Amino acid sequence: MEMIDLILYSAAAVFLYMTVIFFIALIKKDNSIVDIAWGIGFILVAFLTFSLEKGFTSRHILITTLIFLWGTRLAVHILIRKKGKGEDFRYAQWRKDWGKWFVFRSFCQIFMLQAVLLLIIAYPIVLINHSTEEGISFFYVIGVIIWIKGFFYEAVGDYQLIKFKRKEENRGKIMTQGLWKYTRHPNYFGETLLWWGIFLISLSVKNGWTAIVSPVLITFLLLKVSGIPMLEKKYAGNKEFTEYAKKTSAFIPWFPKK
Repeated sequence: MEMIDLILYSAAAVFLYMTVIFFIALIKKDNSIVDIAWGIGFILVAFLTFSLEKGFTSRHILITTLIFLWGTRLAVHILIRKKGKGEDFRYAQWRKDWGKWFVFRSFCQIFMLQAVLLLIIAYPIVLINHSTEEGISFFYVIGVIIWIKGFFYEAVGDYQLIKFKRKEENRGKIMTQGLWKYTRHPNYFGETLLWWGIFLISLSVKNGWTAIVSPVLITFLLLKVSGIPMLEKKYAGNKEFTEYAKKTSAFIPWFPKK
C-alpha cells in the first residue's frame, strides 16, 4: 500500500474515533474523557497501519508493541486517576467560558484539534509500519533505549504521584519525592523522551528524517501549551510550590538547588 493511502486511512479512522468520543463526552457531560482516548488513538493508528501492510518486519512488530504498551498504560492511568472525580479543571473552565458555543467549540477545539495533533505525532508510526527495511541499525538500538528511559520516567513518575496523593496526610501538599525531586514534571519529560526515541527508530527507515515533526510538536505542546504552563498556572500563589520550583528543574531531571 502507498504511504499516502496509509495516511488517509489513519486520518479517517482517527477523525471517526474522535467524533464518537465527542458524542460520548456530550452524554457524560465530561470532555476530559478525551484524555483517556488520547493514548488509545495511537494504538488505533498502530494496529491499523500494521494490519493494512502485506507482511511485517521486526520494526513493524516493535513500533506497534511499543505504542500498545505506552497507550494502554497511559489510558489506564488516566482512567484510574479520574475514578470518582468529575470533569478535569481545564475542561470545566472551558465549559463555563464558551457558553452557548460550548458544543461547537468543544468539537472543533478539543476533539478535532486533538485528532489533528494525534495524526501529526503518530506520523513516525505510519512511516515505520510502511517501511520494508529489516535488520538492526544504530538508530534502531539507540531509539529503543531512549524510549525505554522515557517510558520509565513517565510510568514511574505517574505511579509515584498517585501513591503520594492516596495518603490522607499528603492532601494539599506538593509531591517532592522520588523522580519529582529532580524534575517538577518527570511524566512530561518521559513523554517527550519516548517520542524522541520513536523518532530515532524511524531514522532507520527510508525518509525517517521527516518524522522530526512528531517529537518537536509533542515537546512544544508539553513545554509551551497544554502541559507544564497549564498545570503550573494551577499552583500560582502556592507558597510550597513556589519554594519547590525555586530549587527543582522544571523539565530535564537535575540535582535540586540548595
